[in-house]
Amino acid sequence: MKKVMITLGVLAVLIIGGISVVQKVIMGGTPYYVQITTDGEKIDEKDDSGKPMVTYRYQLTGYDKEGSDKELTFDSFQARPLRKEAYLKVIWNKSKGVTSWEEVQKDEIPSKAQAKLD
Repeated sequence: MKKVMITLGVLAVLIIGGISVVQKVIMGGTPYYVQITTDGEKIDEKDDSGKPMVTYRYQLTGYDKEGSDKELTFDSFQARPLRKEAYLKVIWNKSKGVTSWEEVQKDEIPSKAQAKLD
């Protein structure tokens, strides 16, 4: 019984560790910082059930912590455009492109990236 419990414990740790690694590889990446300067391109679509859906697509230049730039394209699945002048931290992955974004305060942006955004 003890061997079974130990085996199950080891398997659980391996599975949880594997999921963490996969999530980091798929969703992880390099953070870039952008400032919203446009309303984005409004895209009217329909979801799988046929209901109308609005997406806003943004193409902006982002800067990493060293101040290097990258052209980034990402979508916002909200009924309205993102707030102009807002700062975003965008996670970019080599194989997936932009995987996530979140609004940040200006003082949270590394100084070299902040200098490029000003």
